[in-house]
Amino acid sequence: MLNVAVIGAGKFGLHILNVLSQLERTTGECKLVAFAEIDEALLAGRRKEFGVAGYADYAQMLRQERVDAVAVATPDPFHRPPALLAARMGKHVLVEKPMDLTVEGCREMEEEARRNGVLLQVDFHKRYDPYHREIAKLVRGGKLGRIEYGYVHMEDRIDIPSEWFPGWAPKSSPVWFLGIHFIDLARWILQSDGEQAYATGVRSKLKSIGVDTYDSVSAHVRFRNGATVSFDCSWILPKEFEAPVNQGIRLVGENGIAECDTQDRGLRSCIAGEGMRTHNLGFFSEGVDRYGAQSYGGYGFDSIADFVRNVRALRNGATLETVRQSGTALAEDGMEATKIAVAIHRSLETGDIVGI
Repeated sequence: MLNVAVIGAGKFGLHILNVLSQLERTTGECKLVAFAEIDEALLAGRRKEFGVAGYADYAQMLRQERVDAVAVATPDPFHRPPALLAARMGKHVLVEKPMDLTVEGCREMEEEARRNGVLLQVDFHKRYDPYHREIAKLVRGGKLGRIEYGYVHMEDRIDIPSEWFPGWAPKSSPVWFLGIHFIDLARWILQSDGEQAYATGVRSKLKSIGVDTYDSVSAHVRFRNGATVSFDCSWILPKEFEAPVNQGIRLVGENGIAECDTQDRGLRSCIAGEGMRTHNLGFFSEGVDRYGAQSYGGYGFDSIADFVRNVRALRNGATLETVRQSGTALAEDGMEATKIAVAIHRSLETGDIVGI
């Protein structure tokens, strides 16, 4: 049995707990044994909800519990310490994006995982969206010809940095929290690393309400294969916007174009007193299984389940290279995405075109 623990039980940590619990209940692929969370109220609530050991100190959890693999779902700036400790103790690690906010931190994490012979996987779940996979198939199959340029937008409502995460949003940015998803996705689809970046940004709205970070960033990234992709990232959409996230991608080649509106998948509703809503069931859907238990699906589920299945596969003879070929984002991928994001932020500070 693969024993798995979670570090960080906030909004996305809860998502991971739900996925692991379902895998334990339905397929027996893993066993959720413990979690760690510094918020006392969350700690007590999750203990009751999931019926497993909960710790305020993740190091204590790793020392006391028999854990084979760990999912790290702490806020953006705080992934490195728990991931390093887990790898050092011989635990396989799934880390939420971004892997780290520095290239040096990513390199340290990658080296620690390699030194201890454990998997370090980054949860870039956009890779698991079947629509994105179809774009990758078209591009890699040469259907669009050589990709010349592309455009990405990923935007959050303002309540996410101002009400959900006001404590640590100033230590992050819309590039780190949002754009990193599509930075990795573009790199993965194009199968090319970043070469240079130029960016501009605005600090205004959020700063005026006490959250000192960028409202929005517009970045122009050139990849080594010659394609150029523009990334517009923000987290100041009105609270009244019909979805928490607005997002999409388009790529244009010599012979064709592929574009996907990943916010509006076609289902909309309007309810009195609540307003308009679009439903992204592709990412995470909820239902009830035949035993009456809550059941989840979607590519947000698949990306977590992929970690469990990769660890099991490595135990049974798979290699990191075969795992990578399946589409999984490994430590090197997390580091390359961070290199691009770091260059974007350096360009914001200097006004220069920055090499990657």
